[in-house]
Amino acid sequence: MVCSSERGIRMYAFIINRTSGNGKGDRTWKRIENILQQQNLPYIARFTEVSQHVSEIVKDLLNEDVQTVIVVGGDGTIHEVANELVHTDLSLGIIPAGSGNDFARCIGIPMNYSKALERIVLNNGIKVDLLNLGNRYCLTVTGIGFDGQIARNVNKAKYKRFLNHFRLGGLVYTVSMLATLRDYRPTKIDITVDGKEMTFSEVWLVAVANAPNYGGGIKICPDASYNDGMLNLCIVHDIKRWELLRLLPKAYKGKHTTDKNVTLLTGKEVYISSEKPVLVQSDGEQFTESPINISVVKDALRVM
Repeated sequence: MVCSSERGIRMYAFIINRTSGNGKGDRTWKRIENILQQQNLPYIARFTEVSQHVSEIVKDLLNEDVQTVIVVGGDGTIHEVANELVHTDLSLGIIPAGSGNDFARCIGIPMNYSKALERIVLNNGIKVDLLNLGNRYCLTVTGIGFDGQIARNVNKAKYKRFLNHFRLGGLVYTVSMLATLRDYRPTKIDITVDGKEMTFSEVWLVAVANAPNYGGGIKICPDASYNDGMLNLCIVHDIKRWELLRLLPKAYKGKHTTDKNVTLLTGKEVYISSEKPVLVQSDGEQFTESPINISVVKDALRVM
């Protein structure tokens, strides 16, 4: 779908995930489209079918006269689009329509669709860092171990649609965490940060963060910043299963960091290996196993 007006006016390209947030993406887009037509703003609209479809859409948009690609969807779609925009001159715009919307919250994008659009139209972009995972980029948090298994369970969970229907999408991570907790076994992890080697036993998770929160609002690395050129690590280790449950409520407020079983580190590059391969998630999407090398790329993407 294309709607255009006078030449010389900025053209906006929208990538819409209509199924995000249990249909919130579709509802949000219809309202946004009304605003665009009322204000006579030129736009191109493309709709995702599967995650791999995003790559094709962005490559197609590179041939159009657009400067900003705007995602109407959740963190998963934003992750896919951002990965395609890293090596281009196009900016990323975001209108949150997912269940968690963690990246949008991290950089102060309004949850209200009309205010989010207004921010984009003002054309006041910011540069954000990204985590380089080798063949992928991450905007918020890459989780190794327990996190990776939770991400796999979240994306398979039947209750995700149910919770989103009642606007309780932020609980999806918590419910999946409790389900994963029953069977997950911690393992020994070796971590090298900027050349310094460390070993941790009985590790539940390692979170490598470019932003403070993930999982629908868990402030896993409260001091992490998307524009400081650093990555932040949170390692949860040597802790009993029931004690991990005690930590979760604290983590939503970032109050878990003083616990004796939580270690925080900072650096610019980290290599993580484990005694046995464990799952790795990035921006909530499970995509590989350990070992993994992660580095920070300063000012890698412009976000409106």
